[in-house]
Amino acid sequence: MEAKDGEGAERAAAPSSSSGVVVQVREKKGPLRAAIPYMPFPVAVLCLFLNTFVPGLGTFVSAFTVLCGARTDLPDRHMCCVFWLNIAAALIQILTAIVMVGWIMSIFWGMDMVILASYKDQGIPQQL
Repeated sequence: MEAKDGEGAERAAAPSSSSGVVVQVREKKGPLRAAIPYMPFPVAVLCLFLNTFVPGLGTFVSAFTVLCGARTDLPDRHMCCVFWLNIAAALIQILTAIVMVGWIMSIFWGMDMVILASYKDQGIPQQL
């Protein structure tokens, strides 16, 4: 049986699955998503609960944790700027909740808060 042109070349160029190559994946976050604060786990769960039932409310509460010293992935920005980024995210969630987009965004935002809180509690670095 004869291979088509280029088909054999693709097979030869593909690395084998047992080559042992380690690939590092780094997620690039936008400024709104990078402004999500690393909160204590119970506060993050409360914000997720609030975001689930009242879109944007948990994000609004999380903005004030930035003023209380919560760390974010935006270390070069001033605390007030990060606070206003979180307020903007809360407003976006509230205003677009009418068409379900904001409600879904709000729930995912709350889940990100819980994930970041669990990284903080376990001492696992988020960025390598």
